[in-house]
Amino acid sequence: MTLLHVAVTGSDLADGSAEAPFRTINRAAAAALPGDTVAVHAGVYREWVDPPRGGTVDAPITYQAAVGSDGLFEPVTISGAEVVTDWRPHPGAEGRVWVTEVPNALFGERNPYAERIGGDWFFDRVNTWHTGEVYLDGTSMYESLTLGGVEHPEVTPDSFDPEGSLLTWYCEVGDGVTTIWANFGGADPAAHEVEINARTFVFWPSETGIDHITVRGFTLTKAATQWAPPTALQEGLIGPHWSKGWVIEDNTITDSKNVGVSLGKEASTGQNEAAAGPDGAKGGTQREREVIQRALALGGPGAGEPHPWHRDHVGSHIVRRNTIRDCEQAGVVGHLGAAFSTIADNHISRIHVKRQWHGAEVAGIKLHAAIDTVISGNTIHHTHRALWLDWQAQGTQVRRNVFYASTAEDFMVEVCHGPYLVDSNLFLSPWSVKDMSTGGAYVHNYVAGRIATCTEHQRYTPYHLPHSTAVYGVSNIVGGDNRFYNNLFVGDRATGEHTGSDAPAEPALASFWSGAIDMDGVPGQATFVPTPVGTSQYDAYPTAQEYPNERGSDLAGSRLPVWIEGNLYAEGAEPFRAEPTALVRGASPVRVAVLDAEAGTVRVEIDDATDIDVVAPVTTARLGTSYQAEMPYTGPDGSDLDLTADIVGIPRDRVVPGPFAASAPVTRILAAPGPAGRP
Repeated sequence: MTLLHVAVTGSDLADGSAEAPFRTINRAAAAALPGDTVAVHAGVYREWVDPPRGGTVDAPITYQAAVGSDGLFEPVTISGAEVVTDWRPHPGAEGRVWVTEVPNALFGERNPYAERIGGDWFFDRVNTWHTGEVYLDGTSMYESLTLGGVEHPEVTPDSFDPEGSLLTWYCEVGDGVTTIWANFGGADPAAHEVEINARTFVFWPSETGIDHITVRGFTLTKAATQWAPPTALQEGLIGPHWSKGWVIEDNTITDSKNVGVSLGKEASTGQNEAAAGPDGAKGGTQREREVIQRALALGGPGAGEPHPWHRDHVGSHIVRRNTIRDCEQAGVVGHLGAAFSTIADNHISRIHVKRQWHGAEVAGIKLHAAIDTVISGNTIHHTHRALWLDWQAQGTQVRRNVFYASTAEDFMVEVCHGPYLVDSNLFLSPWSVKDMSTGGAYVHNYVAGRIATCTEHQRYTPYHLPHSTAVYGVSNIVGGDNRFYNNLFVGDRATGEHTGSDAPAEPALASFWSGAIDMDGVPGQATFVPTPVGTSQYDAYPTAQEYPNERGSDLAGSRLPVWIEGNLYAEGAEPFRAEPTALVRGASPVRVAVLDAEAGTVRVEIDDATDIDVVAPVTTARLGTSYQAEMPYTGPDGSDLDLTADIVGIPRDRVVPGPFAASAPVTRILAAPGPAGRP
């Protein structure tokens, strides 16, 4: 095992020792072998790190910020941007607009100011936005489609930062140069750092099958990534590119044009065929089914192709303790390649905040086929949608997360058959869950927003053999087959989250939220009917006792039963019509409020819980099996669930509704996780 050093004072002709470090990370990557560590010393490195090889499960290749004498990571930034200094006043603009010319050779094969954003499920088919970006002192500006929009900028509707949206830029690409005009809001660019996107990726292997790499302790920033739907190559600022066993931890990941971390699919299984096809061609749902079948049938490196989609070859990644922010599509995305992975203890915020364009893949975390994926301990806020599980959430666990300030909803689960577990989370946005699936188990959550549910009879999606990528069958969504046990629902009369029937009190959300649930990404035939906070949204579904008398159409089938017991409803929240043990109270024994919206800090106040009725514990045996996959609710390794600890790991000495174990009054401060300063 070798320790290779990189420093801004080094040379790529050196030997990579501490005394003679390399200058670039890519030079160290060329030398690194399984078991080696690349230690990068303080500074800014403007390069796309393209590791040519991976490690093994027992000997990964590690890239990390060097550890200083204080035992902390040295400050290391890897950037996909370049500094531009030769700005000159645009004639006639009276100092408001500046212009520069950049040689196209700077960008290599992909000029971000010529490349348009687009692909499957990208909604904006009229405007022509680019993957390039301009940054003023590290903050991204807003692209204008015309030079007039730079000379006379207007506020971008729905932007989270209306004043910031007046800082605009416009570009034109010629044969040898790219010309960029920018309005810096009266600032002289000579007195500030101005950067432009120059590279598509920051840390990304150009080849697939580069396994077992660890990336730790960096600031990774500014990438010209393309829109990343599930039916195309899913580009990210950082990602394993159809490999296995990556660990991405303790980093700050910011300012990808589209996606921060991609765990998603490669290109050969499909590349935007739904969007590119002629009118009347196969739709996106069929194209996605084809992607899955192609991925299962890939030949592997021996055939000159990527490995097939199988847990032996793809997935099993760990993404933890990162701060991920300021990406316009998603903080974390992944189709197929996120299976068997863990996404834990990350702080994800400011996703899709500029609002210049939109599409059906926008969320803090957006995963397709998250088989046996664990999503735990994350704080996700100030996003369009916090967490979106789309297709094949099977064996998936959503545990101990904090969600708030979502402009759509905190959690959407779309055309999945389960089983999936949602336990001990805080859902604090006005809309908590959009349920368009079956097979969910919601246990010990704090829910302060509404639930929306609907069926989907037109789309047939796969389910799998337990803990496997092998497809077991396909089905549509008839609704039901859900379990709601031991949750605490706090309605609109609560203080802290809501003031009135729909409007949130939390200032950082109230400043931009319109009050209407956003149904983007859902087919037109889907119908959601608003109901109060609680489980009354499921009143139309049968209980297990009523199910034998349920009658459905030949096409759709019967609605599946729901199991709803042991929940507490406060502040006007309403229970399911047939809940046998519903606990209804006026005031909630637990109050949750956001203390610091940007920092992700939440205050929890718990009254004496000894006066709350004890409820039955939830176990794998009690949850039974999901209807379609016929699979029990277990851990990813097939072991029985352990739900005996609360949201912060305290043992439940008394099993009561909600995510907290408490037998005496207590106030807790829950702080958002983030990068560890010490390795």
